[in-house]
Amino acid sequence: MPAAILDTLSQWTVPVLFAVVLAAGALRGVKVYDAFVAGAEEGFSIAVKLIPYLVAMLTAIGIFRETGAMDMVMALLHPITSSLGIPGEILPLAVMRPLSGSGALGVATELIQTYGADSFIGRLASTMQGTTDTTFFVLTIYFGAVGVRRYKYSLYTGLLADVTSFFASVYFCKIFFK
Repeated sequence: MPAAILDTLSQWTVPVLFAVVLAAGALRGVKVYDAFVAGAEEGFSIAVKLIPYLVAMLTAIGIFRETGAMDMVMALLHPITSSLGIPGEILPLAVMRPLSGSGALGVATELIQTYGADSFIGRLASTMQGTTDTTFFVLTIYFGAVGVRRYKYSLYTGLLADVTSFFASVYFCKIFFK
């Protein structure tokens, strides 16, 4: 498909989808504007409920980084990862990613600026950003907002998925980029 057609399609996708939603609502007799305002009001009240959890999470992450606990965790992991052929430069990202998306993005950006986007470390950082999740952030913010208190198995499952994604990222990046 020519690039011009794809460009035109991508420019019109959101406006057409917006028009379809408005038309479907009108055909069903829904007061679309009132429904939008009610949804926005509900979304705002949920956002206000999330603020204490968000502040607590960001404070904990700041304490984790500033007290040297993150450096200690990386020092403990470095002998294991280096024996597996995993670059030590990627460890701060592996440790930060389950905690904070913005913190991990900052680490990944720093790695890409230092080593280059097309370097092995840059590609590995990008792959890790796309394949792992902010497990503790999700558990704290979203589960806290809806009142889930017992999320033990969710934590284990999320961390297992993060570790699996980390090793899979290294494995596939070594296959494709080395």
